[in-house]
Amino acid sequence: MPNQTTARDGQKISLSRPAEASEATPLQQILALLNVPVNPLQTFDQEKTVNIIGNTFSDFKGASSAINVRPTFNNPIEWISKLHEEKMELYERMLREKDEQLERLKRLTEER
Repeated sequence: MPNQTTARDGQKISLSRPAEASEATPLQQILALLNVPVNPLQTFDQEKTVNIIGNTFSDFKGASSAINVRPTFNNPIEWISKLHEEKMELYERMLREKDEQLERLKRLTEER
């Protein structure tokens, strides 16, 4: 059991040591290719990460919920009818434009 702890501490120490500036490690080369900064990876602390996740996670027991059960629009029927009206206006405009295009084509064919 003590060997596992020392190995884990050794990994933590090796991660926290700053890399020498003269030699680029394979990890630094990969990060440079991916345009990822090296500093966050060098200063990474697993205990801090677990602590942040543990303090911010909620299991949503009780009345709290991750899903919004009350939508923001007041009346869904009015909202749907408004969408329908907008769709009909768009359709009518498309028909007018189609008729205008047909008229242009007729004029062009008559001129020739």
